[in-house]
Amino acid sequence: MKRKQSIESVRWDLALRYRLIETVAWWEGRLTTNHLMQSFGISRQQASKDINTYISEHAPKNLEYDKHLKGYVPSRHFKPLFIDDSASAYLHLLNQNHERAPHIEGLALAYAHTEVLRVPDRSVQPEVLRPLLRACREGLRLECEYVSFNTPDGETRLIAPHTLIYTGIRWHVRAYCEKNRDYRDFVLSRFRGTPELMDDASENGRDEDNGWNSLVNVVIEPDSRLKPEQKAIIETDYGMHDGQLLIATRGALVQYVMQRYQIDPTKVHAKATAQQIVVANLDALQPWLYH
Repeated sequence: MKRKQSIESVRWDLALRYRLIETVAWWEGRLTTNHLMQSFGISRQQASKDINTYISEHAPKNLEYDKHLKGYVPSRHFKPLFIDDSASAYLHLLNQNHERAPHIEGLALAYAHTEVLRVPDRSVQPEVLRPLLRACREGLRLECEYVSFNTPDGETRLIAPHTLIYTGIRWHVRAYCEKNRDYRDFVLSRFRGTPELMDDASENGRDEDNGWNSLVNVVIEPDSRLKPEQKAIIETDYGMHDGQLLIATRGALVQYVMQRYQIDPTKVHAKATAQQIVVANLDALQPWLYH
């Protein structure tokens, strides 16, 4: 209990450094003060102090100093306290450091054995984002100018936003649209000008959004036309259990899940090796798909 309380009371900046200590030690097998210095821009003295404090106050059995490697290595008793030991934790660190590498001397060289695909961010203006955030936080209505394929010249909309959504490709805001009398997703890069906050709160908040509050599973399987040995490869690729991958999501987000997995619910590829995966419960998900 005391150990848990001490972890919860750690300052956020120290917790970030402890996370780096555990992630690098566990995945790279060797931790030095350089990792902390390059990632956080701190002095060697501070980096050494952080490592020693991590060991003495939180995890005395996790790290051992290896004189031959001139660094700390994980002991056979290693049990992470500040991270989980999943691959995603390390991959997330690689992604973060690729973003910071151009600005921190030595960091690019340290991670030269990896490459991260970069695509241009869609333009989201601060003057658009700030009122949207406040509207979401305080449940306010706002008036905005919005463009779409149907109204490329733009039109005025009255909306009541409740949640920002990142699909992995672009940012949306989930909002009640007074024109359509329904909840819709609005792409942040399609707002024009500065949305104007209204003084009155909306009665159409998150609790009334059926699509948002409906929890569903998207069930993904290997294409049935694949050979058994090909299906086995796909099952491993996607971490399937008993031949299925269950993705828990919201009805309003089903379409985005399919986009992330590059599944077009309206088409079936002629080649099974190109299709690879399909949605097994497509009929049940029809209410949440765009038509």
